[in-house]
Amino acid sequence: MSGSEAVRIVEVGPRDGLQNEKVAVSTETKIALIEKLAEAGCAAVEAGAFVSPKWVPQMADSGDVFRGVRRKEGVAYPVLTPNMKGFEAATAVGATEVAIFGAASESFSQRNINCSIAESLERFRPVAEAAAERGVRVRGYLSCVLGCPYEGRIAPAAVAEVARALFEMGCYEISLGDTIGVGTPRETAAMLNAVAAHVPAARLAGHFHDTYGQALANIWAAYDEGVRVFDSSVAGLGGCPYAKGASGNVATEDVVYSLEGSGVSTGVDMDRLIAASRFICAALDRAPASRVAAALAAKAA
Repeated sequence: MSGSEAVRIVEVGPRDGLQNEKVAVSTETKIALIEKLAEAGCAAVEAGAFVSPKWVPQMADSGDVFRGVRRKEGVAYPVLTPNMKGFEAATAVGATEVAIFGAASESFSQRNINCSIAESLERFRPVAEAAAERGVRVRGYLSCVLGCPYEGRIAPAAVAEVARALFEMGCYEISLGDTIGVGTPRETAAMLNAVAAHVPAARLAGHFHDTYGQALANIWAAYDEGVRVFDSSVAGLGGCPYAKGASGNVATEDVVYSLEGSGVSTGVDMDRLIAASRFICAALDRAPASRVAAALAAKAA
């Protein structure tokens, strides 16, 4: 392991985790969840997505959610803005960090956002330019960095090319997503080596899904390659829509347990995190996907 530097956790549960939930989650519940996660010590908490309510109805109240959150000093509250309409709506309610999302797979880009990779980059450019003019930070998400539901394995060089384009566009950080959770540690290392030739490891983040149970192993592989920022979702919210019944986002509780237990600081208080996990699971009437939360519940029983 190359040192034991602290890790920054980007909590994606309130946006990426909830966006595909079929049961409507109230604005008040979303606000409370975001505030609990910030109080738990997450460095950044995704607060919503300014996208078409027709396509993502769960995020239709993102403006009300963002306005309602009592923001904690030192915590970032990024929101997803795929185009200028979303960017204008987000900044109108006071957002100071936005995220754009592309893909390393042409097929996924076409099916997910209905345009080619090149077209998606041109769509993001006005957002990046407007953000730079207004002092708004932009984070880039890159999907399918280790595999695609339509194309299979993705070449590391293809990932590096799109990551470089996002970085040169002005994204301060690129989150590399194993969208279908098929990657393994050696594949993760190879992909990161290719990307790091164009984007410094200090500007990269890992976003691993746990479909095949590889997320924590891939996080450690990325850590050994110099990555110090990881996305995760409280209670493991957010299944994988491309693998029926499969787990999706890696649970924040499990990531924090693994890192903290290995001497790597995350700044996250486990007790408060578990409380946030129980809160949202009660609202959704389900058990958490987190192994840690399940183990602690069994121990308490």
